[in-house]
Amino acid sequence: MSKYTYKGAGVDIDAGAALVERIAPIAARTRRSGVLGALGGFGALFEIPSGYRHPVLVSGTDGVGTKLRLAIDLDRVDGVGIDLVAMCANDLLVTGADPLFFLDYYATAQLDVEVAARVIEGIAKGCEHAGCALIGGETAEMPDMYAPGDFDLAGFCVGIVEATDIIDGHALVPGDVLLALPSSGPHSNGYSLIRRVIGDLDVDLGEQLDGRSIGDWLLEPTRLYRAELAALRKTAHIKGVCHITGGGFVENVPRMLPRAAAAAIDLSSWRQPAIFDWLRQTGNIEPREMLRTFNCGAGMLVAVAATDGDACITALHEDLGIDAWIIGDIRRREHAAITF
Repeated sequence: MSKYTYKGAGVDIDAGAALVERIAPIAARTRRSGVLGALGGFGALFEIPSGYRHPVLVSGTDGVGTKLRLAIDLDRVDGVGIDLVAMCANDLLVTGADPLFFLDYYATAQLDVEVAARVIEGIAKGCEHAGCALIGGETAEMPDMYAPGDFDLAGFCVGIVEATDIIDGHALVPGDVLLALPSSGPHSNGYSLIRRVIGDLDVDLGEQLDGRSIGDWLLEPTRLYRAELAALRKTAHIKGVCHITGGGFVENVPRMLPRAAAAAIDLSSWRQPAIFDWLRQTGNIEPREMLRTFNCGAGMLVAVAATDGDACITALHEDLGIDAWIIGDIRRREHAAITF
């Protein structure tokens, strides 16, 4: 009898097969037109939808960052799958694309089927919110690469947009207004700084902050903006969209602007959610550092003509119960791409 086996080396093929069987009905919930075949093939098949004259595919990939460390430590991994989908799908949405399908990569030292199933259940919920299908993925057991109980996630999303409907900021002109769509919290950015603050200061994550525990604030899943952007498209011509992700306002707002345009952000236009005030005060974080690290309560910015601003705010409130606000405007660039 052989002395060595794959399972003895730390890779349990049976556990992997059990996970695939466990998640098949979860993935089936996300099925949409265009999906060909089922889970388990070497490649996932998807048919490009009909009705496009010049379809352009848009792709994106991302992870959850060190928010995952916090979720694992607190055994609250159910929401990180939503984070994973949102961080990828939101980046596609800013181009005007409709997310089509999603694949995940789950890597761990030793597969825990129950934990993995919780995570993938969250991924499926995220896909349902994004309107895309979970059509495949990869689960990798890699002994000695990860500490026991740890795992990592990556996501891959593909969307589609009509070439004439691509949102790239080229139509922006001075006088256009920037609408802010509220975030659900820090989303999945800045957690290395957050964890340094709570670790160095031995913060009690059960401490209450504006009616919720700090832990609840920090593990709230990233908001998906598909419904908000769909409502806005019915109301106005969207000229530009910016996802406030890693790098905060300072790094991301310039990405939506043509070379001749600048964005002016009015910091007095909104009250930041309690978790951001808490982070700034507890960590003694400089205001500029907050703006280049976090979304500070504004997860996505949408540029429209000034004449459409109020109608857009009304539509979001009446259709979705979302309280958006005008956070700034577009100006002619003289020096910096963004001013506060």
